[in-house]
Amino acid sequence: MSQAINHWLDENLDRVIAWRREIHAAPELSMAEFATTAKVVDVLTGAGLNPVVLPKGTGVVCDLGPTDRPRLGLRADLDALPIPEQTGLPFTSRVDGVSHVCGHDAHTAILMGVGLLLAELDASAGPGESGLPFGVRLIFQAAEEVMPGGALDAIDAGVTDGLTRIFALHCDPHLQVGTVGLRSGALTSAADRLEVHLRGPGGHTSRPHLTADLIYAMGTLITGLPGVLARRLDPRSGTVMGWGAVHSGDAPNAIPQEGRLRGTVRTGDHLVWDELEPLVRSIVGELLAPLGVSYDLSYVRGVPPVVNDEDSVQMLRRAVGAIDPAAEVDTPQSPGGEDFAWYLEHVPGAMARLGVWPGIGPQSDLHQPNFDIDERALAVGIATLAGVVLQDELEPEPPLF
Repeated sequence: MSQAINHWLDENLDRVIAWRREIHAAPELSMAEFATTAKVVDVLTGAGLNPVVLPKGTGVVCDLGPTDRPRLGLRADLDALPIPEQTGLPFTSRVDGVSHVCGHDAHTAILMGVGLLLAELDASAGPGESGLPFGVRLIFQAAEEVMPGGALDAIDAGVTDGLTRIFALHCDPHLQVGTVGLRSGALTSAADRLEVHLRGPGGHTSRPHLTADLIYAMGTLITGLPGVLARRLDPRSGTVMGWGAVHSGDAPNAIPQEGRLRGTVRTGDHLVWDELEPLVRSIVGELLAPLGVSYDLSYVRGVPPVVNDEDSVQMLRRAVGAIDPAAEVDTPQSPGGEDFAWYLEHVPGAMARLGVWPGIGPQSDLHQPNFDIDERALAVGIATLAGVVLQDELEPEPPLF
């Protein structure tokens, strides 16, 4: 089947690159991916497939292949980020302040390519038969970039119903193009968001003993919450808490009446994730109790960790090995969050990391304004996901001993 994939890529890779560039130039924010959704529908319909737009108007699901065999899900995400692009590319974003600096344009183009490749192979078997060993469900998901993630809407719409396994790729600018990072077990971390709104009577900075010192209380939380969490949780859980926004006051000689803190809490341990919210609420209350301020705490559970199923990783391993025996590389667990994890709460599967760094020059990180990909990675992504489907077996062979 590697020969069939390579032949299709020789004939069609330029089209996939053009799709990626078109989507890149017209990025759309989470839950507003209407033009991107329409593009996916147009391409799949043109290949004789029957895509269905998800109930909220963005996102697409499309089944193909046999209906009497196990069905594999393949997922891509559609949305861009509210970050200005600074790449200077000829197809740079035409939307002010919005760009595809996380590679979702590549994910979408790759999965469209996989859909057309598999549809062609499926039709090659002749009327009433399928050229695919498994059924396939293409899932183009909206709103990956917002907590708790558009995956939940897709799951509510039934995209995981009847699936045996599910797979996805994510661009990785720290891996060289031509490589695919694989890891069994936890690949990403759970990511939650919290906001603390503090209030006090205010006062003069010369007489903090006559009021509740709001700034001191904020400072206590800024240093105290991450510190206490680090001493209440096993460090092997990979738990990290960080503040991203602090706002209060204007005058240097006045203790303000209000302040806000916003931050995230992340962990690589699913059991710890279940404990985090009550623990954070308890610690915040204990830290602020002696300081005389009142507060409201908003805690938003984000996404669980992506935990790759071992058998699904083995399927990816065979697909990557068919591209090049040297293509597979190890990849560490990331403290970042990814809503693909929600699918894995319903069906086993795995996510792989797709190398997009050209091998020379700086390695821009995800979500940076100058992030870009080496477009040779599109072919590797298509070969990986198509290769997962075009295997003769769903489970790895058992060991002899």
